[in-house]
Amino acid sequence: MKKRIKLTSGITLINKKFKKREFYHYFEEPNNVIIIPKINNHFILVKQKREPINKKNYEFPMGWIDKGENPSAAAKRELVEETGYKSKKKLQKLFEFFADPGRGNRKCFCYYTNNLSKIAKPEKNIQVFLKTTKEIIKMINIRKFNNSAHIAAFFFCINKF
Repeated sequence: MKKRIKLTSGITLINKKFKKREFYHYFEEPNNVIIIPKINNHFILVKQKREPINKKNYEFPMGWIDKGENPSAAAKRELVEETGYKSKKKLQKLFEFFADPGRGNRKCFCYYTNNLSKIAKPEKNIQVFLKTTKEIIKMINIRKFNNSAHIAAFFFCINKF
């Protein structure tokens, strides 16, 4: 037996009977994309406020996949929205994984591109930065780049290329 509690558009809390007198609670939410854009020897990062940790956090561009949208189209859209950059070629899919399978069913699709052109300004309240591999590793160590999904995507990417 599952009880579904809609929290907001796209996010539902599931209370599923687990054992005789226990329930397992998890979130259903849209899948998302993480884009790792690179210009020369610098990765493009975005910095924005993350309410749950009450901090501005460095991350790669990321966003939900809209209903009916495929992951590749979502990645292209999010890249432009968050950075103002557009990939001049097809984004390269790196891998996909479940972000937190103990607490949710959200899948992350990770993409990479290194052929970009600036076509717009980023969304309001998002700052864009260019950082080297060494700088990002330092940011991880001092907890300024601390989203686990983005760290996994980053290390997968640098080990692939």
